[in-house]
Amino acid sequence: MQLFHPYSESELSIRNPFCSNNSTEVAGHPKEGWKMNKKIALIPLLSFLALMSALQTVKAATITSATLDRDTYLAGQTGHISVVIYNDKSEKIRVTELSATINYYYTDGTVYVQKFFTSATLPDEIQEGQTETYQIPISLPTNMASGYANPTIEARTEIWQPHIEHWMSSDRATSQLKLYVESPYKQSYETSQQELQEQKTVNESLSNTVTILAVTTLVFAVATAFLMFFVFTMRPRPIPQP
Repeated sequence: MQLFHPYSESELSIRNPFCSNNSTEVAGHPKEGWKMNKKIALIPLLSFLALMSALQTVKAATITSATLDRDTYLAGQTGHISVVIYNDKSEKIRVTELSATINYYYTDGTVYVQKFFTSATLPDEIQEGQTETYQIPISLPTNMASGYANPTIEARTEIWQPHIEHWMSSDRATSQLKLYVESPYKQSYETSQQELQEQKTVNESLSNTVTILAVTTLVFAVATAFLMFFVFTMRPRPIPQP
C-alpha cells in the first residue's frame, strides 16, 4: 500500500531544519530562507549587546590622595580624612557620593562597621583635567579597641555625555588607608612619664636654685667676715705712755 504524503519530493528535499514551524522554503531558493533565519537569530544578540553597552560604566575619576589628619588616634577622638579626586577624562564629571567605611572591633571583640560621608554639598562637578579636595569627618567610638583599622574611601561619580546631553553613571573610585588607634594604657603610661619628667625638671631647677642660694650666702658671709676683720685691724690703737 502506498502512503500519501502532502509534500512533493522536491519540497521534502529543501525543508529547513532550523525553522521552528517546519515550514518549507521556496523550491529552487534554499539560501534565501537560511539568510532570513540568520538575520532573525541576530536580532536578540544585537539587542543584548546594545543593552550591555548602555549599561556599561565608564572610568571617569581617580582618587589620587587620601590622608588622615593625624598619625595616631585615641578611642573617642574625632578627625577627618582629606580626599583628592582627579578628573582624567575629556568631559566634566560630578561626584554624587563620597564616603569612608571603617571596620573595627569594640573592646569586647564585637565587630562593627561604620560609614562616614563627606561634609561637602553633592553633587559637585569637576572639570576635565582638574582636581578637587573633599573632607570626610570621622568620629571614633569611646570603646573602640586599640590597633589598626583600614578605612575604605569610595567616590561615586557620573560623567557628562555631550552627544546625548545626559549624565552617565561611572565607576566607583576607591582607596584604602591605615588608621592606628593607640591603647589607652600606653597613653596613660606616656602621660605619667611626661608628668614624671616635668616633676624631675622642676626638682632639678629647685635644686639648682638652692645651690645658687647657698653659694651666694657663703660668699656673702665670707665677704662680711673679711670686711669686719679689715675694719678691726685698721682701727687706730692708743699709743702707750712711757
